[in-house]
Amino acid sequence: MKFPLMRNNILREDLDAVIAHLKQDDPILTHGANVRAFESEWSEWLGVQHSVFVNSGASANLLTMAILKIRYPQGGEVIVPPLTWVSDIASVLQNGFTPVFVDIDPRTLAMDSEKIVEAISPKTRAVFLTHVQGFDGLTDELSKELERRGILLIEDVCESHGATHCGRKLGTFGWISNFSFYYAHHMSTIEGGMVCTNDPDVYQQVRMLRSHGMVREASDPTLQSAYRSRHPEVNPEFIFAYPAYNVRNTEIGGILGRSQLKRLDRNVEKRTANFLHFLRTIDPGKYRTDFKVEGSSNYAFNLILKHPDDMLVERLMRKMQAAEVEFRRGSAGGGNQIRQPYLEGVVPKDHHLRYAETEHVHFYGFYIGNFPDLREQEIDQLCAILNAV
Repeated sequence: MKFPLMRNNILREDLDAVIAHLKQDDPILTHGANVRAFESEWSEWLGVQHSVFVNSGASANLLTMAILKIRYPQGGEVIVPPLTWVSDIASVLQNGFTPVFVDIDPRTLAMDSEKIVEAISPKTRAVFLTHVQGFDGLTDELSKELERRGILLIEDVCESHGATHCGRKLGTFGWISNFSFYYAHHMSTIEGGMVCTNDPDVYQQVRMLRSHGMVREASDPTLQSAYRSRHPEVNPEFIFAYPAYNVRNTEIGGILGRSQLKRLDRNVEKRTANFLHFLRTIDPGKYRTDFKVEGSSNYAFNLILKHPDDMLVERLMRKMQAAEVEFRRGSAGGGNQIRQPYLEGVVPKDHHLRYAETEHVHFYGFYIGNFPDLREQEIDQLCAILNAV
């Protein structure tokens, strides 16, 4: 494609770091010193106390909901967006919670804060807020209201590394936050994710859940000792606290993460500059340009028709295909998740029609590739193609 979704996200310097490791006489490949170093360096970069490296952002979502289930074994409701990746909602279902959907704010593509507050019930256990494609989806009003009511905030920051709210990085506001290091994201470990928290109990739980539920994976000797005392008849090396998972990453992932983290801030700055240039250049008569850009760390070029127009959107797609512009219709996660077959029987029939803003993005929204080595001249060429439709 002339305008792909991503290019050159893993550089020669990253591969050289991996090769240097592999050239050792007896290189460790499963998770070890580089994984631990990456977790520590990521925590310092983000501004949290604890981070746990896993094999994907989806696994980060899964472990987060598993920890919520430990806290609320009776279940309950989790407020989720209809515009997000499937794993956010799937992890809620997989852990026995009921998803409660809230429509989006068109300026951030995240859930509308006022509508979140309206959706809170006595059964609400958490708000699972997705910061979509680099935008800051948080508001002070929402933070204060959740704190007042004692409802947990969980942040999905998989597409928004380095985005900020009031100068503070997203992923530091919630009880737990999740990141993804998939190939097309701000930085990549090929496949990978991170669970971040300031809660020491959560940290120990996620370390165990990552590795089969094994108590020996906890880093707290007091916790290990307590389990061994309660279960003297079990081999202390193989005490399984939870019916858990194996979602560990590898030393190769850790090496790639450490290498890529060094240029993450620079890449975030370039992606954001690209997006601002894109918004200045596309036709505001056809496309939405009134996004909340304060604190954004853009993941992709958001192309959303200003008004519903079936003929225009068909011409737009034909034009992009002819010009070799790679795109994804429906923006994050392919549009309105409530339309997906995995939610049949979970939500009422035609439930998707209640979410007008998400429905608009589903049919009239796209994202297009934005990456650090994209030049302004290329953005101008892209916008000329889009504006001519």
